[in-house]
Amino acid sequence: MLVTPEAGIKVAGRYLLQETVGKGGMGVVWRAWDERLERQVAVKFAHPDDDRATQQLMKEARNAGRLHHANIVGVFDCDHDADTCWIVMEYVPARSLGQIVAERGLLPPDEAGAIGCQIAAALMKSHSAGVVHGDVTPENILVTDEGIARLTDFGISRAMWSETTRTTTGVVRGKPRYLAPELVRGKRGDEKSDVFSLGATLYTAVEGQSPYGQAEHPMAYVARAMEGHIEPAVRAGLLSGPLAALLEVEPRDRPDAAGAYELLTRAAPPPPEITAKLRGARTLPLGPLPSVTRRLPRAVRRRGRPLALASGALLAAAAVTAAVLHPWTADGDRRTHAEAKPPATATAGRPGTVGDAATADPCGLPDAASLSRFGATHLDAAYGEFNRCDVVAEAGNGDELADLELELDNTPAQFEGDVPTRRVGNVTVGSYARDGDECERHIATADHEQIVIVGKRRAAGAPDPCALADAGTDVAVGVLDRGKVPRRAAPVAAASLARLDACSLLDSSALRKVGGVGTREPERGFGNWHCAWSSSGDESGVDLLFNRDNELSDDGRPARVAGTTSYVSPGGSGAHSCVVRTPHRTYPTAAGDDITEFTELTVYAPQPAGRLCGTAEKLSATVVHELAKQLPENK
Repeated sequence: MLVTPEAGIKVAGRYLLQETVGKGGMGVVWRAWDERLERQVAVKFAHPDDDRATQQLMKEARNAGRLHHANIVGVFDCDHDADTCWIVMEYVPARSLGQIVAERGLLPPDEAGAIGCQIAAALMKSHSAGVVHGDVTPENILVTDEGIARLTDFGISRAMWSETTRTTTGVVRGKPRYLAPELVRGKRGDEKSDVFSLGATLYTAVEGQSPYGQAEHPMAYVARAMEGHIEPAVRAGLLSGPLAALLEVEPRDRPDAAGAYELLTRAAPPPPEITAKLRGARTLPLGPLPSVTRRLPRAVRRRGRPLALASGALLAAAAVTAAVLHPWTADGDRRTHAEAKPPATATAGRPGTVGDAATADPCGLPDAASLSRFGATHLDAAYGEFNRCDVVAEAGNGDELADLELELDNTPAQFEGDVPTRRVGNVTVGSYARDGDECERHIATADHEQIVIVGKRRAAGAPDPCALADAGTDVAVGVLDRGKVPRRAAPVAAASLARLDACSLLDSSALRKVGGVGTREPERGFGNWHCAWSSSGDESGVDLLFNRDNELSDDGRPARVAGTTSYVSPGGSGAHSCVVRTPHRTYPTAAGDDITEFTELTVYAPQPAGRLCGTAEKLSATVVHELAKQLPENK
């Protein structure tokens, strides 16, 4: 029976204890020498209260042993005797984040963010394996002198907790400064709880206190957590937006670990030298770093010139058919600045918010008439994805001069330190520098989504794209100052893809055609009109996007997919990818143009393009068959 470990004692006949490297309420950690494999290891000892606690600790240690990642401290071995458990872990010569802050003082936001996105990557890995950490705190984050961050004690801390607080809902186990509100309200911790604790840890590193404020007694933190009281960050700078998202009181409003990774990486990515070391690490996945909003290339619409002359019968037929088939009143609408917009539904609601994605009308934000100084303007509601609306400016001869693109996006806006911002009511506007013939403005909404507005110069003599973007942004901000994004004026057409959830069209059995894909929760785009599945290392994946265009025939080679002529593009989204575009339905706009709704399915993996295209066509066929089940109405 090993009750009091001492230097020189050998554990399990192979781990020679050398010196203590840490201790606390949960046990003592020793640096040891593994004589069998001839390497340094860390051995943690604990004294659980009873057999049940011992078994739980062993279970958590085995769970942690399944995780292999460059930002996770690995677990090699575990066992127990009469009253002592020991866990053999990877030895990492590093200090905890808590020690670093205690020794150096508060961290600058960029350094804290670089640590945070590494820990978010670790949580992505653990959550994909079904392992919840349960105690993400500064003490459980190790940082090497090179800046590599490692998360330790996956699940082990939870099984060994000695810090408890009794509340009206029972006993709260863990460190109240970092606990998610749902835990103190008596709910079971999950992946979103880990995300909150990561946010609380980073908040503490840059602000010097818990997001619940300063308190002398743990119960004060618990009370504030139950109330949902979060102190606003004052020193966080470029981390302000990510921290606000990670510290959302309601779990459903928080990003998952992948979303946290995306937010933190956008705001404060690790320096290149750290990224290079991580990519070369044995335990890091081989594919590209994951992104919660991995976007496909935007569809390029090929607008033909409008039909200036047509027979009365043709125009009448087009008008009648459009009234029956187009998805929304504004769908396919082509109005000049002299024509009035149809009355929008009331924008009652919290000003500066997007609200329900399915009913939010992106065409309720721009106004063609207010942009008429840039040319003969008209609003085009069927120019690409369902969350997009455009105002087109044309010359007197009908040639397109410029385009104002407005898109609703379900990812929170993040502004780098050099991006000028201004606050207008409940929204924040970020103004990006002109990039050639394009200029972007991002509106961060009050419900943590964003509206992306892009001014595009299409021809010589066109207006300045930044002037166009600013004018369109001012109109949108004015609408948002009075309420939320206006609602769509009419219900979605019965046969439209806009009625569906893209993530519902492929199940795990179909996704198994792409190795390692489908085991994790998919990433959802705005309105659930875009779904992305990826492997745990993000080296392989499947993207499904609902889109619209007026011509698909030059988007690849034709191929029959489930009886439908589709268009296949090897390498259409990168060297190791294949894109298949399959028409769903075609309907005429009020201007007489035909618009096609289609599914755009992309497969990417480290495989030859020919094999990827075969897989992409099979998955597209599955999508077509599932569409027939979910949308049985005539197209």
